[in-house]
Amino acid sequence: MTDTVLALRYLPNLLTIIRLLLIFPISYSLLSERYQLALLLFMVAAASDGLDGFLARRFGWHSRFGAMIDPLADKLMLMAAYIMLTILGHFPLWLTATVIIRDLVIVSGAVSYHFLVGQYEFKPSRIGKLSTFLQIMLALLTILHLTLLTIPAYVFTALIFSVAVVTVMSGFDYVWVWTQKYRQETKHKS
Repeated sequence: MTDTVLALRYLPNLLTIIRLLLIFPISYSLLSERYQLALLLFMVAAASDGLDGFLARRFGWHSRFGAMIDPLADKLMLMAAYIMLTILGHFPLWLTATVIIRDLVIVSGAVSYHFLVGQYEFKPSRIGKLSTFLQIMLALLTILHLTLLTIPAYVFTALIFSVAVVTVMSGFDYVWVWTQKYRQETKHKS
């Protein structure tokens, strides 16, 4: 394998690290109500997420680091955006609390599983992917509404309700699935 190919193999991880580094500027842009800059940075982060996923799948450039840090980067970016948009009064506190609590439950469950059972393969469920998609759409539409478009209030109401319901369902789904995996693993070790 050439040095160039070896270096390119780590490009998805580099893009993920860039996305992590964008969390602070996006948060600061939102908090200072510089919504156009926040939108631009959010789009760059989204493009980097899409590109790193494409490269990892297309060329098989997967790594344990990438598998762990990529979803973490997505969650931290969404949490930061939700917190800033809540502080500014664009999101209800209960919605942001729901999103954060669900993610904390998932992370604590994964850490517990790791220490109690061992290494695990974490793959997002369909409902988990839907939850993340809806959360991103709500944040993105809110920022678009604050910069470029007028979006009717009923769209936000429907999306907030959808995000809340699917986020809760996703949280319960992850708890159920990982509890079953834990039971199977501990049964096999007995």
